[in-house]
Amino acid sequence: MARLNRDTLIALLLLVFCGVMISASLDIEETNYGTMQSSVWPQVVLGVLTVFCLAMLGQSVLKPSVVKTENGGGSSGLGRYRNAITVYVLFFLFLVTLPYLGMLLGGIGFVFLALTLLGEPELKRVPLHLAVAVGTVGLMWSIFTFGLGVLLPDGELLQLN
Repeated sequence: MARLNRDTLIALLLLVFCGVMISASLDIEETNYGTMQSSVWPQVVLGVLTVFCLAMLGQSVLKPSVVKTENGGGSSGLGRYRNAITVYVLFFLFLVTLPYLGMLLGGIGFVFLALTLLGEPELKRVPLHLAVAVGTVGLMWSIFTFGLGVLLPDGELLQLN
């Protein structure tokens, strides 16, 4: 039998986690208000997560991952975590500028900068990054604002409410 790779182990641990959480969701107290039980949304999210974990398990068993490194050696130092550090710094800037830019403009800026800094560094990709940022954040903002009635932070620069 082949050695258990990292992806298989993580998929199995996530499936155990999903099983424990689904079992715990059966104990969620039923309320007498509302139209559906309180356990519906946690069970839906856990069901989707379970499907993804099963897909990860299947993929890790059928196609074991091959670790590729540049220049034949392992990456070390902060360069290994460059993408994660970039996202954390961008998210911190998003949070700092949230009172001024608001959720809509700040979210567009966050997604645009993340795509531009982490994606292919070509000038011709910038309009595509801007279109994706405006489209996705605008759609999510519209769903939350108009569909769900959630009051999102406006910011001082653009006051929509």
